Amino acid sequence: MKKIKALIILPVMALALLAQGCGSSSRITTSWKDTEASMPALKKVLVLGLFMDKDRVLRLKTEQELAASLKALGYDAITAAEEYGPKSFQNMKEEQALQKLKSINVDGIVTVTLLDKNKEKYYVPGNVSYAPYPIMRRGFWGYYSYYYPRVYDPGYYQTSTTYFFETSLYTVNGNRLLYSAQSEAFDPSSVSSLANDYAVAIVKDMRKQRVI
Repeated sequence: MKKIKALIILPVMALALLAQGCGSSSRITTSWKDTEASMPALKKVLVLGLFMDKDRVLRLKTEQELAASLKALGYDAITAAEEYGPKSFQNMKEEQALQKLKSINVDGIVTVTLLDKNKEKYYVPGNVSYAPYPIMRRGFWGYYSYYYPRVYDPGYYQTSTTYFFETSLYTVNGNRLLYSAQSEAFDPSSVSSLANDYAVAIVKDMRKQRVI
């Protein structure tokens, strides 16, 4: 007798969750660099997060992780939150902000914006398996009592969260955009892992684009 295997089809979001389980939660969706500009030799870079107040912890972690990744490459990287406080350049005009940066010898600024944070609830079905032929010959009750607790595994609802970021690199002198990227992170395990995975992905893409 030919054996039949049951096929369980999971929702797209559930499959994405399984795929992310063993690796980074962040990925670059698109990136751009100014191909007409010669990349300046930046030395001191400020990392500035643009997040809502409710995401203040994520902002701090993201700034810190990205600054640490840039430091590992030899840049003098600082964070806006640590240098200027949580409000940074609030109520300043452009000339004032640029002058403030120049006064501490910052020649590059990386902005990180949390564009959106989307939560979605989805259903993960339970597992249903087909019994191999020998078990069928044990009689109805033997078959039933052996397989019932194993055959049906109840499904459950799970909530996933996707973060969408935009990252840009500007020069202070000339105030020119050199690089911009959008990225997303699916269901990170913690704020720290989200910030770390984001920083790793962005720095990797910046190096690939040869802007750092």
